[in-house]
Amino acid sequence: MLESVLITIATAATPLLIAAMGELVVERSGVLNLGVEGMMIMGAVTGFAVAAMTGSAWLGVFAAILVGAAFALLFGFLALTLVTNQVATGLALTLFGLGLSGMLGESFVGLPGVKLDPIYIPGLSDLPFVGRLLFGQDPLFYVSILLTVGVAYFLFSTRAGLMLRAVGDNHVSAHAQGINVIGIRYLAVLFGGACAGLAGAYLSIVYTPQWVENMTAGRGWIALALVVFASWRPWRIVAGAYLFGGVTIGQLHAQALGVGIPSQLLSALPYLATIVVLVLISRNRRLTMMNTPASLGRAFVPDR
Repeated sequence: MLESVLITIATAATPLLIAAMGELVVERSGVLNLGVEGMMIMGAVTGFAVAAMTGSAWLGVFAAILVGAAFALLFGFLALTLVTNQVATGLALTLFGLGLSGMLGESFVGLPGVKLDPIYIPGLSDLPFVGRLLFGQDPLFYVSILLTVGVAYFLFSTRAGLMLRAVGDNHVSAHAQGINVIGIRYLAVLFGGACAGLAGAYLSIVYTPQWVENMTAGRGWIALALVVFASWRPWRIVAGAYLFGGVTIGQLHAQALGVGIPSQLLSALPYLATIVVLVLISRNRRLTMMNTPASLGRAFVPDR
């Protein structure tokens, strides 16, 4: 029983971890992208549609990554090249993605999906308790772990990561040092969009292999909150993602057990937890500002 609960928690946390890790890189570069929800839902519908039409779950995953990156490129063009307001642009792309996904996915509602099968390692996957938990997960679960390790190493152990953080902390000084601020921010935004698309594909190909309108159900907003919750640190995002995944699965089990609490309140628990955590963090200004990129959300126009 406990093993099954832990496996479902890992499954619920994985899309949050992938999307939040991509947004971490974006915000570390000084860009605030509120379009994560829209990129996730477009990744979900694209991944499901391509997988259903081709019969290949992996093709669906790659298509979702490309669509997420394409939406990110649109965001980058508007916010970085045309210097539009980043908050308004991100919100507009989220609304656009939600509407477009509903239109594109209308013909796929109710169709059976193509599920990405979990990995099976003879001997290891059959171990009691830890076998399925550590060696029998879906491939994207392991991708999320590798992504976390890769982002942490990139940001804090490479010259390129140092340059990206320098751009996020002070884009004027970085530009004066000869760093291509706009180029780095474009790459960061593309990476974040690709991760959001991958997280969306996880929902429609692994988590629940079907297409349902608005199936991201606010997970993009939770991913954004996770970055703040983790104070822009990769390993804290892992803890936050699994905490929120546990809350999500906990409310489902509570409903199944018939706990005497309205089901609507139980369904709202993950979002209530998000609000409570953000309120608690905002009360400690020192904690909030400790790792916040100083140039976050601020437009940059290079000297001409």
